[in-house]
Amino acid sequence: MEDRMLSPQVMTAEQAEEVQREFVRKVYGWMATGLFITGIMAMLTVQSQAMLELIFGNKMVFYGLLIAQLGLVIWLSARIAAMSATTATMIFVGYSALTGVTLSSVFLLYTASSLSSTFLVSAGTFGVMCAYGWTTKRDLTSMGGFLAMGLIGMIIASVVNIFLNNSTIYWITTYIGIFIFVGLTAYDTQKIKAMSVVALEGGEAEQKGAILGALRLYLDFINLFLLLLRVLGKRK
Repeated sequence: MEDRMLSPQVMTAEQAEEVQREFVRKVYGWMATGLFITGIMAMLTVQSQAMLELIFGNKMVFYGLLIAQLGLVIWLSARIAAMSATTATMIFVGYSALTGVTLSSVFLLYTASSLSSTFLVSAGTFGVMCAYGWTTKRDLTSMGGFLAMGLIGMIIASVVNIFLNNSTIYWITTYIGIFIFVGLTAYDTQKIKAMSVVALEGGEAEQKGAILGALRLYLDFINLFLLLLRVLGKRK
């Protein structure tokens, strides 16, 4: 703890590196916490018939929850610099819980074995890409821009396909989406590595940086899992 009270200017290189490693551990810790909350909320929702009827028996409620999810993630991403670390943390926890409620549908649609196996495949893929993003000497900035454009195109195509209900578009967007989130995992990992310098400031800046990094990785993992589930999952 005494090392953290030193200013960045008087820290040794070893002390600074340890502070940055601690920041990265905090990022992954918050990401894991978010996934745990999502899983618990999904299981609790599935076990409550009243909740299932409320959420999936009324389209207005379901779409309202989706809009609330989108609003929370946009608010947190855009306004995190202006909010307190406590507020940012609470929004992240709330978003994780709300995501669990809406994602409970996958427990109704897919078998438990396929959910487990897909989760393991997702975790393995995610881990490999995190390792690549952390160790590569290549600057992934240009790849990030390319993937962001691809993500926008995929979202537009998916929205259009809600009305077209075309199976070809569905599968094309699925495989493109997997490619995009595999790449974004490496890109975001490299960005978090660069962001770790905020840990040298300590306090609010460090906590907010950890939450923002955790949110990015959380979104990468959740979307990768859902897209792989389309390919690997077995429906009930």
